[in-house]
Amino acid sequence: MISPTEKTTDALRMLAALCALACGLTTQASGAPDDWPNLGKYREDNARVLALPAGGDRVVFLGDSITEFWSKVGTIFQRKPYINRGISGQTTPQILLRFRPDVVALAPRVVLILAGTNDVAGNTGPSTPAMIEGNLASMAEIARENDIRVVLCSILPAFDYPWKPGLQPAEKIVELNQWIRTYAENHHCVYLDYFAAMADGRHGMKAEYSEDGVHPNAAGYAVMEPLAEKAISEALSTR
Repeated sequence: MISPTEKTTDALRMLAALCALACGLTTQASGAPDDWPNLGKYREDNARVLALPAGGDRVVFLGDSITEFWSKVGTIFQRKPYINRGISGQTTPQILLRFRPDVVALAPRVVLILAGTNDVAGNTGPSTPAMIEGNLASMAEIARENDIRVVLCSILPAFDYPWKPGLQPAEKIVELNQWIRTYAENHHCVYLDYFAAMADGRHGMKAEYSEDGVHPNAAGYAVMEPLAEKAISEALSTR
């Protein structure tokens, strides 16, 4: 029988591993020393996708650890032939550098962009709201120029970051989400509001949806999945 102490230790180890991934401390998260955006992570799988017959409603999910972990914890990628292009710990400048090889080259019909929380956390240095907004806008512009329909996702709620406590991210995320919503409305993108469904009264993540207050657990992804499906359908129906 596993003792309560052992269970607590295991939980702490898991939390530490998640935090290390989230802030880019692992080799997988950061890529090779000369590959800051980790362009190599999906190079082989991108080649595999490109070898498949063209056509169909190809959909790419682009983002950071919240997207990457979705394949391991959620069910949407087991049920649908969606393409996961999340990399743990990444900020919007890294994701923007990956946009052509990990999205445009795959010629999807739709891309879902979920990014920005690691910028707020300062994973790759300080980022102003304008910097984050500019990177998200650039991704959307590149997608539209390549006839890819855009779903801009709200940043998920977070009251604090376990790997960098004390930054008070909650209200910063609220303000960024207001900009994302307005940009989507003004530029013919679909706005996907995860935040409203997952936030508690203090604009953090509801406790039942996350073990660390940042990364969704199975219950959290179960909330996100139908919202994502609805947004994809809306994007596909947009002319």
